[in-house]
Amino acid sequence: MEIHDTAIVAGSAHIGHATRIGPGALIEEGVRVGRNCSIGAYAIIRQGCILGDEVQVDSFSVIGGDPQSIGFDPSIVSHVVIGDRTILREAVTINRASAAGAQTVIGEDCFIMANAHVAHDCKLGKGVVLANNAMIAGHIQIGEKTFVGGGAGIHQFCRIGAYSMIAGNASITADVPPYVMAAERSEAHGLNLIGLRRGGFEQREITDLKRCYRAVFFGGGNLKKKAEEAARETEFGLTAPGARFLSFFESGQRGFIQSTRD
Repeated sequence: MEIHDTAIVAGSAHIGHATRIGPGALIEEGVRVGRNCSIGAYAIIRQGCILGDEVQVDSFSVIGGDPQSIGFDPSIVSHVVIGDRTILREAVTINRASAAGAQTVIGEDCFIMANAHVAHDCKLGKGVVLANNAMIAGHIQIGEKTFVGGGAGIHQFCRIGAYSMIAGNASITADVPPYVMAAERSEAHGLNLIGLRRGGFEQREITDLKRCYRAVFFGGGNLKKKAEEAARETEFGLTAPGARFLSFFESGQRGFIQSTRD
């Protein structure tokens, strides 16, 4: 363990073996930091944060700040949980949850680039990448291996499915199904084929997803009803990814992104 002389580490904080804490960093009461972590100069880890092993927090990041919600009671005890091997670059901000005992969760192996913001009560799956200045509002769920481009903004309570891709500067105000690319203002732009291939998906799974995507997004109409109809047919959802795509439309509060193709 290596703690710089100018760092401020509360007595009740737990710091794991071989963790390094840089100049001017602040670690508040009750924080738990795992093994082999790196906390950069002037980073702030607030009360209620739990960091896994090999987490990197770069300079000027603030982890565990209060929710940016008018009327929030700061006496509420809530948490931020950061998974193993996740990297948080310069000036990243992650807010703690808004309800007592609840957690804002960043999964394992995530990469959150400089100046990105993750608001209260969000849940990010394993391997999510947020590019610079991405803006993730409260209560958002982002599935594993999703990429969110620089400057993109996502509305509160949206669900972003696994292996999806959000274009830079996109404005997302509706749910994005898994494996789909979204851009502009809540527009669907086909499947994230490059991400699927890099993710090791088999050709039969990709073929099934193409059929499911066309069945739901092509030709207009109510996407939820079209997904339900496709799920009842024998030629759609023959693989686990295809079934997962169709079942995504069964729930949600924000509606769904729409295809630009008729």
